[in-house]
Amino acid sequence: MEKLDHYFETNKNTWNQKVKAHAKGDMYKLEIFKEGQSSLMNYERNALGDVKGKSLLHLQCHFGQDTLSWSRLGAKCVGVDLSDEGIKLAKQLNNELHLNADFICCNVLDTSVYVKDTFDIVYTSYGVIGWLPDLKPWGKMISERLKKGGVFYMVEFHPLVWMFDYQTKTPLMKYGYMQNEVIYEEYVGTYANSESKMISKEYGWNHGLSEVVNALIEAGLTIECLNEYDESPYNVLPELEKTASGNYVTKHKLYPLIFEIKATKL
Repeated sequence: MEKLDHYFETNKNTWNQKVKAHAKGDMYKLEIFKEGQSSLMNYERNALGDVKGKSLLHLQCHFGQDTLSWSRLGAKCVGVDLSDEGIKLAKQLNNELHLNADFICCNVLDTSVYVKDTFDIVYTSYGVIGWLPDLKPWGKMISERLKKGGVFYMVEFHPLVWMFDYQTKTPLMKYGYMQNEVIYEEYVGTYANSESKMISKEYGWNHGLSEVVNALIEAGLTIECLNEYDESPYNVLPELEKTASGNYVTKHKLYPLIFEIKATKL
């Protein structure tokens, strides 16, 4: 447990630094977002459709852009994140944009301790589950926070993507698809701001698709769909090529970059 506390605290410190760097970086386009541009991508928009009047819990929300984008579409949103700097900025943006989202700082696995409401939708996206050592408590928490008939939706980078070490000049397949051991990385900069000189110190875990699906099934959810795609909406990996759709692909399209799961609590 002490080790896990250290891992989470290290990650929290790194994400507090990342919030400051990302707010200034080109990827999140904060000023354009403030002017009204949505941060949501086609995958999640197509999957969840009209959210007007629905309650939505956003897990691992970073500094709240997606949460606030759903709020702009009429959902009543709550965002949760480990980073207190992220939650601080999310609250500032919520007030500045005159929206009505709520934001809570906590470890996502402790969400049910801090959030007692249940929701029509629980949502999480892009680079989230790799920060969690065990998905069973994550799945249990999702089920606890869903109303009966509620929908869980996630869109995430494919586990194959995380098998590579991107700190080498040519990405090297280094990590296991279903690796139980923690992965530690330390490097200069961050994916969303190439000019940042911050030192990223990160502990993460790899989770295969079967682990994700089974965690949700064991928590009592019914899987409606599992889809895999070779196009990513984010240009966060080396040497990706932009397509006509505006997404990004690897040169030879040899493996998927993204997966999505939609599940229901019956």
